[in-house]
Amino acid sequence: MKKSVFFGTLAVAAMASGAVSAQSMLEQVQARGELLCGSNTGLVGFGAPDANGEWQGFDVAMCRAVAAAVLGDPNAVEFIPLTTTTRFTALASGEVDVLIRNTTWTFSRDVDLAFEFGGINYYDGQGFMVPRELGVSSAMELDGATVCIQTGTTTELNLADFFSSNNMSYEPVPIETNAEAQQQYLAGACDVYTTDTSGLAATRASFEDPGAHVILPEVVSKEPLGPVVRHGDNQWGDIVRWTLNGLISAEELGITSANVAELAAGTDVPEINRMLGSEGELGAMLGLENDWLVTVISSVGNYGEIFAQNIGEDTPVGLARGLNAQWTDGGLLYSPPFR
Repeated sequence: MKKSVFFGTLAVAAMASGAVSAQSMLEQVQARGELLCGSNTGLVGFGAPDANGEWQGFDVAMCRAVAAAVLGDPNAVEFIPLTTTTRFTALASGEVDVLIRNTTWTFSRDVDLAFEFGGINYYDGQGFMVPRELGVSSAMELDGATVCIQTGTTTELNLADFFSSNNMSYEPVPIETNAEAQQQYLAGACDVYTTDTSGLAATRASFEDPGAHVILPEVVSKEPLGPVVRHGDNQWGDIVRWTLNGLISAEELGITSANVAELAAGTDVPEINRMLGSEGELGAMLGLENDWLVTVISSVGNYGEIFAQNIGEDTPVGLARGLNAQWTDGGLLYSPPFR
């Protein structure tokens, strides 16, 4: 089967990047003293500069967690804004060390693009947002609608599948960034904006009158979002993966930014001791300090703290935990054991 030119170009870029240096990614990042993190171009609650130019958000905190793990400093990050069409080329070419910007884990991205996903940091699904004044209450009422859609995304493909399988038609309005989508949608260039439901909630939160817009109840896809690295450096992939797992396990075990220093002295829970370095050599296995997770959690908090602070129900984005609750609370959040 013929591969697309786009995918082939990324493969060549990835090989060229690997040939540039024999250093491991960990060595490169530590020598540079800064993590290059591929980020969103601007999505409230997930990744965007605040009024002071400081990057804030759920995905931003994940970038800072990796920086804390490998550099001991959550602020040693350069955030590189990437669109849906530039993000994979930037990762493959080595422009960024890790991509953490609401990116869906799929077969072709994992295998054909030669990327490695470091777990799932947000379980999502595609939805639809419409102006309340349209009086639409279901996506099944969208036959003939104009739809703002970001190009180069799984959302674009899911949209075609949904309308085709339900014998409906639509007119796509291609856009490249969330900011452009917001502008076009509010200007009436499209009846509907479709993307991940978390992205819809974040976009709506930035509107002057959020209540004038409705996110329809249908969720038409699975969108497991997570951090992405290049194939070829298993140590780097392990660091990103186990940093995320550490944030998830910390919430489950009650380790917070407020008590992690105290718990690091030793507890009667062996897994906490292994995670925080008072027992065993788990950090050393990654090429890090054994108390690396102490630095991470004290810097950014556990998964629940990050969620609540950036996108939770008490924020303008207003997302419930839902599928992103711990497995012990009926969600899908689950880390392999630290042992």
